[in-house]
Amino acid sequence: MEQPLVSVILPVYNASGHIARCLESIRRQSYENIEMIVVNDGSKDVSLEVCQTYARVDKRIQVIDKPNSGVSATRNLAMEMAKGKYLQFVDSDDYLDPDATRRLVEAAEANQADLVIAPYYRVEETKPLFAKEGESYQTIRKFGFLAEGFYDKHAFAKGLMKEPASFYYGVMWNKLYRRDMVTGHDIQCSEELCWSEDLLFNLEYIRYAARFYALAEPVYYYVKNPQSLVATQVTLRNTFKILSVKASLFAYYKNLYEELGLYEENKLQIFKYLVATAEA
Repeated sequence: MEQPLVSVILPVYNASGHIARCLESIRRQSYENIEMIVVNDGSKDVSLEVCQTYARVDKRIQVIDKPNSGVSATRNLAMEMAKGKYLQFVDSDDYLDPDATRRLVEAAEANQADLVIAPYYRVEETKPLFAKEGESYQTIRKFGFLAEGFYDKHAFAKGLMKEPASFYYGVMWNKLYRRDMVTGHDIQCSEELCWSEDLLFNLEYIRYAARFYALAEPVYYYVKNPQSLVATQVTLRNTFKILSVKASLFAYYKNLYEELGLYEENKLQIFKYLVATAEA
């Protein structure tokens, strides 16, 4: 049986220090029937040139160059161009386990899943107090909450409500999505939000999904970058803006759980989301 095509979407912005590692991890997947849609979002470094070099040696890579408009607009453009049965997202700081795509697709196909979710590794560079110049160490921690297996919408929603602010549920890069569900319901990344765009996308997707599957082992290496937007956005200046976004997302949570008949039993947890700190 022919393997279904997977569209791997990679936004790139000033990623010259790590884009090669990321691209190599995608190219060397044991699952080979992929298309890589690499969108350069107006980088000011040599990221575009690196991506174009890779595209010349791997015909599965398509590079699009556009003016800077943010990660949401970049992902939306890539989703419009995607042709795969499934959508998989990667951030340019990070990298994939060699069997990531294969394991996600096999779980989706075997269980007719609308969404497959997997744990991830957080990779953090640490510098010991008395380290020599240039000396550093990596710490790697596993993050994930669901036991391996199939979940219907109610069971998945109950799991989500136990950790409503976690990266595990909120981000897009540890999941596999059906493209026909995204396009059929016109689900897009919000270009208005300054924060938690991934979570809003996922809440919209969960509204229409019915079958979920959780993997037990990580498929993704999230590299915690102290200069990234996620790491720098929680400042005093941005606190009120983030609280405003959280209030907006709270309404999405409330509506979703009311539709599922789960709001009353989970409303305290939903309110906790307003003050919870994202687990990254």
